[in-house]
Amino acid sequence: MLTRRAMMIAAGAACAGIRPASGNTTDGVLTAADVHVDGYPTVEAVRWMGRMMARETGGRIDVRVYHSGQLGRETDTVNLARYGVLDITRVNMAALNNAFPATRILSLPYVFDSTDHMRRALDGEVGREVLHRFEARGLIGLALYDSGARCFYNVRHPVATPSDLHGLKLRVPPSDIFISMIRTLGANPTPLSYGEVYSALQTHLIDGAENNWRTFHTSRQFEVARYWSQSEHSFSPEALLMSRRRFDAFSADDQELIRAAATQSVPYMRELWDLAEAESRATVIAAGVQVNEVDRAAFRRAAKPVLIEYLRVPELERLYQGIRATA
Repeated sequence: MLTRRAMMIAAGAACAGIRPASGNTTDGVLTAADVHVDGYPTVEAVRWMGRMMARETGGRIDVRVYHSGQLGRETDTVNLARYGVLDITRVNMAALNNAFPATRILSLPYVFDSTDHMRRALDGEVGREVLHRFEARGLIGLALYDSGARCFYNVRHPVATPSDLHGLKLRVPPSDIFISMIRTLGANPTPLSYGEVYSALQTHLIDGAENNWRTFHTSRQFEVARYWSQSEHSFSPEALLMSRRRFDAFSADDQELIRAAATQSVPYMRELWDLAEAESRATVIAAGVQVNEVDRAAFRRAAKPVLIEYLRVPELERLYQGIRATA
């Protein structure tokens, strides 16, 4: 069921002239949502996807991206897509963990060894299986995008070992995995939506958070949180999802085109991501943010109970072994 908040956002979208998804037409502009700012690699990748489809269909199918959270939080846009109010949404895996259990394997701590390892796994059978699991709940999994290595940052002091996190209030996405992981590492997890983090850091509602370099930069959180610790505790990627109601209304040929455009947008997104991540890192360091390496072995040991707990589920254990086989 749509939440009251999602219904209000849907009504606002209608007032802004955004057409709800319809089963009666396959022409026109598909609406896509993203909480990230204009120019962010995921935003540009979906625009690229739209340009490709417009070229192939003579303009019959295109995509308009509403960035910067114009259509609500990630959980809001997932619900809007499930119920056919929104066509496409880009969502971080952490926001999907509770509703879509198979996604949990991609957010668990220290499942991936590196960005290259993550990309191999997402491009293989594990990635295809996770995308397929969205269909049971009104969505089509189109693609998996990078979201970089998630690391800790805070307003208090450098973090080199798990004990340095003890007592800190850290923002986490609305995911039981992240709440459990932060608590296991000795910090106090505080679930907040992405758009609330800057002000929460500024007012000391929280002491810190964890995310990737690009988000740390473009959200301007580096202006407040001056300590970055390269923990790389999760590579929780992004999912590009489409309303199944909208997708099913297309012909088989158009469905194939949509899937192909989404798949081909992945290397484009990764190219943009690698450039943007390097730029963001350089920018925040130049702005005076203090960066340090961590005792990663100590973090792995400290977070291991969370991994063990989730791998008791046979499905997640099987997917985990698939990921490790690509290491």
